[in-house]
Formats: sequence, C-alpha cells, structure tokens
Amino acid sequence: MKTALILNGPNLNLLGTREPHVYGAQTLDDVQALCERACMANGFAMDFRQTNHEGTLVDWLHEAGRLHTAGTLAGVILNAGAYTHTSVALHDAIKGTGITLIELHISNVHAREAFRHHSYISPAAKAVMAGFGVNGYALAVAGLAGMLDTK
Repeated sequence: MKTALILNGPNLNLLGTREPHVYGAQTLDDVQALCERACMANGFAMDFRQTNHEGTLVDWLHEAGRLHTAGTLAGVILNAGAYTHTSVALHDAIKGTGITLIELHISNVHAREAFRHHSYISPAAKAVMAGFGVNGYALAVAGLAGMLDTK
C-alpha cells in the first residue's frame, strides 16, 4: 500500500480558532481524521504532518522524493499556507524530487487579498485544489488516486 503524504504549513495548527469565517471551525485534528478516512477509502496509507517552519517542509519534500524513488509514495498533498506566496525553496524542492504533488488551499485564495493570488507552488504541482474548505483535503486524496489510476 502506497502512502499519501499530507503536509501542512504555517498557522494550520490554528485551524478552528484562526479566522473561522475564512477557514471554518474544524481543527487540524478534524482535518487529520477526514484525511484518514479519505486515504482508507482510496487505498492509501497516510502520513499527516504540520510545521510552521519552511526548512522542515523542504526536508519533508526531500524525504518524499526518496520515498517516491523507493516506490512507496503515492504522492504529496501540500497546504503550504503563506509559504505558497513566498517560497522559491519549496518550488525548487518539489521540482527536484519528481513527486506527484497537489497544491491545496482551504479558502479560495484568488478571491482574497492580491498578494495571495501568486503561487510559487503551482508551477511545480500536478494539480491545485482551492476553495472547498477542509473538504478539499478529501477531494485532493480522491484526485491523487485518480491520477495514479490514469498512469
């Protein structure tokens, strides 16, 4: 069974309390439980992580590249949070690994502040999911399964 690696960036540990009118009332633990159900339904093992540190995300993406090479990784779902709009390092880490990656946003970033409209992640991602609330995580898992079925 291949693993879906679900990575969450800065401030996602504050889900449920940070701007609930934008991000909803669900906590990161709720999101993890949702992802676990979605992974089970799609035949994936799950590895779910969160960090507020850019370098840690880069390290995890490098690890994902090694797992991809070993044949044990289905793909990565990345909610990079604010690093989406600032991190060339994450872009380069994704490009350097050959992984299948889905960029994920809880809110519709294109309907928000102008600085959120640009993504350094999108050019390196296979797909982008935005605006579906936390349900976007389950949709991204299903999308990942669909991508693997078409290979």
